[in-house]
Amino acid sequence: QAAKMKLKHNINPVLLQFINFIIFVYTFVTYIPWYIFSGSRQAIAKAKQVKAKPVNNKPWGAYRSVNSLHCLASVLYPGCDTLDKVFKYAKTKFKDKKLLGTREILKEEDEIQPSGKVFKKVILGKYTWLSYEDVYIKAVNFGNGLAVLGQQPKTNIAIFCETRAEWMIAAQACFMCNYQLVTLYATLGGPAIVHGLNETEVTTIITSKELMQTKLKEIVSQVPLLRHIITVDGKPTTWSEFPKGVIVHTMASVQAMGAKADTGNKQQARPVPSDIAVIMYTSGSTGVPKGVMISHCNIIAGITGMAERIPNLGEKDIYIGYLPLAHVLELSAELVCLSHGCRIGYSSPQTLADQSTKIKKGSKGDVTTLKPTLMAAVPEIMDRIYKNVMNKVNEMTSFQRNLFILAYNYKMEQISKGYTTPLCDSLIFRKVRMLLGGKIRILLCGGAPLSAATQRFMNICFCCPVGQGYGLTESAGAGTITEVWDYTTGRVGAPLVCCEIKLMNWEEGGYYNTDKPYPRGEILIGGQNVTVGYYKNEARTKKDFTVDEKGQRWLHTGDIGEFQQDGCLKIIDRKKDLVKLQAGEYVSLGKVEAALKNLPLVDNICAYASSFHSYVIGFVVPNQKELAELARKKGFKGTWEEICNSPEMEKEVLKVLAEAAMAANLEKFEIPVKIRLSPDPWTPETGLVTDAFKLKRKELTAYYQADIDRMYGKNVK
Repeated sequence: QAAKMKLKHNINPVLLQFINFIIFVYTFVTYIPWYIFSGSRQAIAKAKQVKAKPVNNKPWGAYRSVNSLHCLASVLYPGCDTLDKVFKYAKTKFKDKKLLGTREILKEEDEIQPSGKVFKKVILGKYTWLSYEDVYIKAVNFGNGLAVLGQQPKTNIAIFCETRAEWMIAAQACFMCNYQLVTLYATLGGPAIVHGLNETEVTTIITSKELMQTKLKEIVSQVPLLRHIITVDGKPTTWSEFPKGVIVHTMASVQAMGAKADTGNKQQARPVPSDIAVIMYTSGSTGVPKGVMISHCNIIAGITGMAERIPNLGEKDIYIGYLPLAHVLELSAELVCLSHGCRIGYSSPQTLADQSTKIKKGSKGDVTTLKPTLMAAVPEIMDRIYKNVMNKVNEMTSFQRNLFILAYNYKMEQISKGYTTPLCDSLIFRKVRMLLGGKIRILLCGGAPLSAATQRFMNICFCCPVGQGYGLTESAGAGTITEVWDYTTGRVGAPLVCCEIKLMNWEEGGYYNTDKPYPRGEILIGGQNVTVGYYKNEARTKKDFTVDEKGQRWLHTGDIGEFQQDGCLKIIDRKKDLVKLQAGEYVSLGKVEAALKNLPLVDNICAYASSFHSYVIGFVVPNQKELAELARKKGFKGTWEEICNSPEMEKEVLKVLAEAAMAANLEKFEIPVKIRLSPDPWTPETGLVTDAFKLKRKELTAYYQADIDRMYGKNVK
């Protein structure tokens, strides 16, 4: 495995022998002091330990973490069984400590690109902070203000807003007053937003000026029950097309109403553990979004499980929040931080790093200013960082590049043995580390599978563990997370202490929990974190959730996993991605994509197969720089569109894909035979991928239908 992920250098063999000798001597000399003084011995021992085992010692039994074999954990702090109690506990404990931070905008300007496009650029100042006490008071006032507007306990209220401090304040207000918070992604398409707002029958929506004037403006007439719109960032410029009967408020004005209100009769509104805290709409990879009902006790169990996997979590930690808070991964991560005294500094994908699109050249991105210690990322973002750094490495002088590659390969060998490399870290990788602020101690990754090469790259260049996690909105985001000292790749870790996981036979796919060497099957998650079900969708709830004889809820995930001998889970397939070819072979589309996605030439790929044909085809978003270079080598001239539409270039890209597929041991029938190169990237705005950048197969199929017909030409048998 490691040999495959090593980088290739071009060093004179004699010189290489000499360098290897020096490395050997260095390793030998430093090993003894390192062994004595570093805590890595325990880490190596821990990495080898069994992390989970089946309760009844049978491979088809439910696996539990060795730390919760006898009893699953469900409460973070004694007596704090609802989210308002958790926040109150944290507020009392961390009173004047900083909690939520936002950067002030010093200047906004338009930058005209050579192509004539206008890009908005910002210059941002330092972070300004609200303490635990400040946030608590703002939340209390906002909750009381909503009550003045007529919001009743146990009724729905929607938030449709970017990730920012006000989102968290509004959420805490709803948790205190027992309002059910309906969350919608800011990038969901119009029809999906309308569906969510009408299905939940909300009368109030919390949003931002920008979203109100773009997304909401177009659909507000299709939401007849809407009465109040609250903007979190000040007075909007009024617009006349507003339907009658809808009033716009600012968050500050609602808080002012709440501060004045008489709250003498407030006690009865407090939530109980089984009350619904959040109805989270997931941009399903298929069809209309489903609202997942998540109770107070579901979220608390989930964050209890997650927090246990982050060693020494506490007041010294700074978390950078930039993923959508309407996504269960981000909401859980921030609630973990809030309950442990960590600071949360807000950011956005456009302002995250110095090189981000909205940051004016020469000014600082958010990570450089905040210097976070914890960060969550979806694989899409990690893959992007990986490709950027690799492009920079390729542009170095031959000496620098070979030095980097030697250090990279040396560190990879050391990591796989469980050793650390302090010298390489400070001399070679410091610069790469600074891309994320230089202080990251754990990178949390979830939302989709992370490739082994990208994970290894993050371990090496950012000098920190990458905690890969697996969870679903339906399991309140909790399932498994790898332990920090586990440096193996391609696995998602052992079950969290709040839940147990069992594998169920799936005959059609040929996966059985009696398989050797490892049990395999559909992943079922059980525990307090398993959610109540889908809002107003009894049939789907019955299909995906079951209750066993002990009254425990189980979620049928549709993912296929295997348990390895140390009790860690590996995701190996997905029920929905399995297509049976004409000749009867099963092709896992996800497996084909994972094998090809990390090629420098490929920015994104979607494999497609039809049961009426005998081969796989694919749609590829090529990397502009790499494809232009390939076209130049082959002597092909033309615009970007012409390169992508050229059958000649399709053939060249297919050759590269076929080579990579062979190297990844794909079966012959799994290798795409024809492809379509897409000149335009797939973004959540196009509706072709979800917010976590997972492929929406149905939409992609519809979008490329003409190409599918062409690639499966009617004369092709």
